[in-house]
Amino acid sequence: MGGVRRAAKGSWALPVIACVLVLAGACTSATGKPGRPPAVRAAPVSAENGRPGTADWRIRKEGAEHEIEGYADHVSVLPGEAFRLFVSTTTAGFTAEAFRMGWYGGEQARRVWRSERAPGARQAAAVIDRKTRSVSAPWKPSLTVHTPGWPAGAYLIRLTAASGAQRYVPLTVRSENAAGAVVVMNETTTWQAYNMWGGYDLYKGPSGGETDRATAVSFDRPYDGNGAGKFMTYEQPAIALAEKLGVPLAYTTNNDLHARPGLLDGARGLLTLGHDEYWSTVMRKGVTRARDRGLNIAFLGANAVNRHIRFGPTPLGANRLVTCYKDAATDPVSRTDPAESTQDWRLPPQPRPESELIGIQYSCFPAEGAFTVGRPDFWMFRGTGVRKGTSFPGVIGPEADSVNAAGPTPRPIEIVARSQIVCGNRGAIAHASYYTTKSGAGVFATGTMRWVCAMRGRACGHGVTDAARPFVTKSTETLVRAMAAGPMGRAHPAQDNLDLFQSVD
Repeated sequence: MGGVRRAAKGSWALPVIACVLVLAGACTSATGKPGRPPAVRAAPVSAENGRPGTADWRIRKEGAEHEIEGYADHVSVLPGEAFRLFVSTTTAGFTAEAFRMGWYGGEQARRVWRSERAPGARQAAAVIDRKTRSVSAPWKPSLTVHTPGWPAGAYLIRLTAASGAQRYVPLTVRSENAAGAVVVMNETTTWQAYNMWGGYDLYKGPSGGETDRATAVSFDRPYDGNGAGKFMTYEQPAIALAEKLGVPLAYTTNNDLHARPGLLDGARGLLTLGHDEYWSTVMRKGVTRARDRGLNIAFLGANAVNRHIRFGPTPLGANRLVTCYKDAATDPVSRTDPAESTQDWRLPPQPRPESELIGIQYSCFPAEGAFTVGRPDFWMFRGTGVRKGTSFPGVIGPEADSVNAAGPTPRPIEIVARSQIVCGNRGAIAHASYYTTKSGAGVFATGTMRWVCAMRGRACGHGVTDAARPFVTKSTETLVRAMAAGPMGRAHPAQDNLDLFQSVD
């Protein structure tokens, strides 16, 4: 295939330039720096998903740990912008393919680009910052990829080594304008918080415990495992469902929500998916302001907005470093700017419980239990056939949320599910909730991290049954359509029952 210029052997001064080979588009000059050719207006979601899908988009063989791996120098780009891929492989060469994730008649992806074979090289070892234990991969760029004709969406770049080993590099092609759309947010800060590539994440270090964990994590490195584990578990099924519905969608990331305070202007809804734990002050303020102007929000997970973070720069750009000390006593900022100290949002020095925004808040890990319907006539559950007490095994876990009796809790709020669970070695309760605001916004929270995974039925594992699949899918379809129609609180005002549930629990 034409359109790829190779760097001279042994030289990294001019990265390989990769052109779009499936969609029409032209390469820009071989500067080695991302540029932005004229963007192509994206087709509506329904039209885009009417295009032929690609069955072969999954990882077939991971291979050895470092056989092939890579990362991009941008978390997201606008349609038409370029990004660089940094690839390391123990083999003689590799190819790269870009898949836009969606519905596509059930194939759930469409290939929009592929490269010619590029020369392989084992790149430099990880570098670890002595102060924060942040890990970075100081690699040379391997390919510069241009994106003319790539519609906004969530993408997986699949790297294939000469040996057949494969890994993903996730990338978001973000929307230029969210007006009139339901915004799908990729939870990039949480992906990075749990990324053990190089031996450190925000939870543990080489000891396997917290004593030598990192206090900052960098996007200048690959993701561990297959490269997209959290995306595949907590986000991909919901994206396929939303795209199948054909409602107007826009795409963004946690990083973009922080960098672009007006990102949600005119949007009708925001979907935060299965695990969206790490939020900055700017992110939270932006979403709260948008809610107060009528933005609908759906938290299709648990443990959201739990950790307060700060963003910082890396050598590859702004907002590519996430700092979270998790303990105000060790965060030097707690003494100079306590509002920006990085511990749980609900903790001192300036407690701001996440229930203010979500309605419920994080309460349990490890959690296991059956999602149990409390309000079968709740508007989201119509057409699912559930009754009071209908339960779906395995759908609660591995983290769960519940009502915070001490508040702050928005009112009116409707508790629509009350699930008895096992929290470690004790009994507990998980809740799902829906509240509405004076602006007309509606905010729904599942109270479980496994809601999106349950869209796969038994394939989710954890004791989830196939009965959960139609319930979760139908409820989510009803929710997304209502979000797209406008402020949900006007059509579906919450029927407050918090006092009843607090007296029971």
